[in-house]
Amino acid sequence: MIVYAGIVPHSPLLVPSVGKEHREKLELTLKAYREMEEQLYLAKPDTLVIFSPHAQMYPDAFSGNVSDKYVAVMKEFGDHGTAIPAKADFLLLDHIHRHMREEQIPFTMTSSAELDYGFTVPLLLLTPQLQHWKLVPLATSLLDARAHYGYGQELKRVLHAEQSRIAVIASVDLSHHVNAESPQGANPEGQQFDAMVRKAVVARDPAPLLALDPQTAEKAGQCAQKTLLQFFGALHEMNGVMLERCYEAPFGVGLLTAQFQLA
Repeated sequence: MIVYAGIVPHSPLLVPSVGKEHREKLELTLKAYREMEEQLYLAKPDTLVIFSPHAQMYPDAFSGNVSDKYVAVMKEFGDHGTAIPAKADFLLLDHIHRHMREEQIPFTMTSSAELDYGFTVPLLLLTPQLQHWKLVPLATSLLDARAHYGYGQELKRVLHAEQSRIAVIASVDLSHHVNAESPQGANPEGQQFDAMVRKAVVARDPAPLLALDPQTAEKAGQCAQKTLLQFFGALHEMNGVMLERCYEAPFGVGLLTAQFQLA
């Protein structure tokens, strides 16, 4: 059963070894992360199901990563010291795989011990106090938006039937063109995208994300749309409210932190 759900950013600057003095400008997001870490600890999850838009993906199938052991790293950012170990929830991955096959939803398994920063940043900031947890790393695909929402709904059926306690986490960054601090500059699509997502998240309304024009999504320079649709699908018809804990963009990238509070 799902006992916790949240949306967190994965900016590498949130990691001390990468962000260094720049982390001072991210204090609001780091404070929100600390609040979510506390709530996650209190929820006592057995397994973390994390969606990362940067995981290995396929053009025509959703996927999960299964490995004897994982290590979450930040090597691509010059940090060779961060290495967060994790264990796979083999049983839940198998249940997901079997269910999707039965429902004729394209789903495949990859196998990689190293996890990308879309997993590393949330694991680093959310799990310092957690013990004996397992991980299910899930990816997006190149399928369309509606397919991602439908996949999330089917995933909810699997998670809801589990006896173990499950936390569902969407790891996303919003537009990379929000303001003049962006390395590639601001544009109207970026600002509009972030405003739309914030409203959609609080309202738990997938419709704006489903209706988003692909060209507008591309111009916004974001990695959130499909991941959030999976997340929305996984929470379909669950009782509760979504609380925005923080939104800021000090470096021109929209960083949203939100938590679903179950009724």
